[in-house]
Amino acid sequence: MSHPDPHARLPNQQIQLVVVQDELQPCHYRDQVARMPLRVPMGNVTPAAVDEMLMLGYRRSGDFVYRTQCPDCSACEPTRIAAQSFALTKSMKRVLKRGDRDLDCVIDVPESESERVRLFNDHRQRRNLGDRCDLIDEDAYRSFVVASCFLTLEIAIYHSGQLVAVSIFDVGAESVSAFYTFFDQSFHRYSLGTYAILKQLEWAKHQKIRFLYLGMFVEDNRHLNYKSRFQPQQRLINGEWQDFNAPSDIAMFQNNK
Repeated sequence: MSHPDPHARLPNQQIQLVVVQDELQPCHYRDQVARMPLRVPMGNVTPAAVDEMLMLGYRRSGDFVYRTQCPDCSACEPTRIAAQSFALTKSMKRVLKRGDRDLDCVIDVPESESERVRLFNDHRQRRNLGDRCDLIDEDAYRSFVVASCFLTLEIAIYHSGQLVAVSIFDVGAESVSAFYTFFDQSFHRYSLGTYAILKQLEWAKHQKIRFLYLGMFVEDNRHLNYKSRFQPQQRLINGEWQDFNAPSDIAMFQNNK
């Protein structure tokens, strides 16, 4: 049964975040117990409200939002980069040049169809993000990706007419949030994970967006620590956004190819 959470009202918006699920569960990233209450935004979810939720560390999952409230761990750090001042490294310039030469990108609202679902499932299997029991169908894909309490867009990436990657992102007034990216690993030479983020940044710059949120950074998790490559960046630690800057170009992580 859902119940109002008095600590989950947006300070500057007429939005109440109503808890619909709140239970301890195994953590996907560490040997810890996780707590990530699912909430439904009740009220007028304006682009400004989306900005505020992202600023407070919330992420979207289908029609719900959540943020970590784990009892014994604070390793997950929401991460964002300033889109307008972000500077490409040499390796990123090479990724962007190669991709723009050989790939085609289409930006539109997300859709649920068999090829996207197949690519989604294959990506999770190959990266050991789930087992055969975790395969989803079109309805589940629609509930997780397409159904949204935010304005949500996708970048569909094609190579010679073949869908090779899909990158989903949520949109606020001054912020965008990288929701989920999945891709065909046989096209690893294009570093599709990196390329997708760079195309989101490109879109954000064109739209005069202030921040691109990259989701959670976890230092000792290989699926999440690639985000440290995108510098300078800020991470939400103890309720404050703190600056992190890299002194030089960092070599590309193999797991993001």
